[in-house]
Amino acid sequence: MAGDFNPITAAGYHDLQTKIAALEADRPEKIAILAEARAHGDLSENAEYSAAKRDLRHLESQLRFFNKQLQYAKVVEPSKDDKVELGKWVTVKFMDDDDQVNYQLVGTQEADLDAGKITRVSPLGKALLGHHPGETVTIQAPNTSYQVQLIAVTRHQPE
Repeated sequence: MAGDFNPITAAGYHDLQTKIAALEADRPEKIAILAEARAHGDLSENAEYSAAKRDLRHLESQLRFFNKQLQYAKVVEPSKDDKVELGKWVTVKFMDDDDQVNYQLVGTQEADLDAGKITRVSPLGKALLGHHPGETVTIQAPNTSYQVQLIAVTRHQPE
């Protein structure tokens, strides 16, 4: 993976830093719980010890994962033009039902459809990249294709 970077928005980078800080803040408590459980004696039949050990391992696994993501993250600042690119918000109209939806194109680790964040490698995200408002784009999904009209492209979330 040397030399490979994962594009990410500034907000996504900040979210990773926040997750890491929260995990690092929880770590001393998890270690103390493990030490207390260890002091209860026989470890082979100590469910409290096993649970504490599992919790600490899970926390450390998450820390390694998020630190690795941060290590290979490259913050991409969106340009000021109206071209669809990482970090920008798009308003699209689905041609089959005239439904208008706002999405933000984000890095793969930032995807959250409930928050309107789609990845640049999703079928819709990939199809929209590089296009401008007014264009109609065909999206090739796994079992079908559909068209959307690109209504607007902005650097900030539409109201």
